[in-house]
Amino acid sequence: MRLLSLGLAVLIALLQVPLWIGKGSWLRVWEVDRQLVAQREVNGRLTQRNETLEAEVRDLKTGYEAIEERARAELGMIRQDELFIQVLGNDPAAPARSVPGKGVLAPPTGSR
Repeated sequence: MRLLSLGLAVLIALLQVPLWIGKGSWLRVWEVDRQLVAQREVNGRLTQRNETLEAEVRDLKTGYEAIEERARAELGMIRQDELFIQVLGNDPAAPARSVPGKGVLAPPTGSR
């Protein structure tokens, strides 16, 4: 009787081995579930980034305000009738900004 009980206990243990450490085990399911949650977070961030880029593309295609804003911010462009004034701070190590065709822009020397 003891031998039969011991044999059944070993058989039950052997049947549960694939459940815990096999190919479709609970450990694998928990790991895949963790990966799924992480991937959903990444997908959420990428979806938000794509929506932002899509809105920017739509603005660039339909309106001139976005194009003008980008040209001013990234390329330093100004309109033909505008006056560009750059005020340099007290930091002498900061170089003056150069504008193509205009030379180096610096604050006027002397008083007003």
